[in-house]
Amino acid sequence: MNSILKLDTIEQDTIGNRRQGRCNTTEQLTSSELESFFCAIANKYMNRSGIVFVCIGSDRSTGDSLGPLVGTMLKERGWPNVIGTLDKPCDAHAVQQAAQSLHKDDVVIAIDACLGKPTSIGRFILHEGPIEPGKAIGRRLPAIGHYSIAGVVNANGPKAYWMLQTTSLYQVMRMASEIACAVDSAWGQHSDSLSYVNQALQIPSV
Repeated sequence: MNSILKLDTIEQDTIGNRRQGRCNTTEQLTSSELESFFCAIANKYMNRSGIVFVCIGSDRSTGDSLGPLVGTMLKERGWPNVIGTLDKPCDAHAVQQAAQSLHKDDVVIAIDACLGKPTSIGRFILHEGPIEPGKAIGRRLPAIGHYSIAGVVNANGPKAYWMLQTTSLYQVMRMASEIACAVDSAWGQHSDSLSYVNQALQIPSV
């Protein structure tokens, strides 16, 4: 059973949280704005070893494979702390175990798929705060993440599982690649800046 979110639920929660001043959410961003989100995180946490990506989803459903695809791409790019890949998905059954395995000092970025309006397909919801997988379909799964990303993979409808099964694999792979590239670019900028400073000060890179 997967852990898909519905965009309508996210939007309702976002409105409520904004009124109470509890969160900083940017809705329905395009891929070009993903990097800014990650750069803001990288500005605070430059050490890659302290970042944990929890990539939620299942490899048994095209629409719900966004998280595992991102996790696999990040692993292949050398990121050390990734939970949820195509080989070892972090589906609804594994989310609670993943939450319990996290260290209190970890900076957790959660990634999941969601359903939304047809005009929002291919876009992203970026949130400074946890994601609640399964909430829209009545599953009580633990909220997870200091930061979270929900990718709108398909349109919302009365048959969520059917919508997931008929989601374009090309669309999901493109979105996963955009996330992975934005992550690499954000932390890569900091690595380049640090290298430049070290060279200017004649400090050897470690």
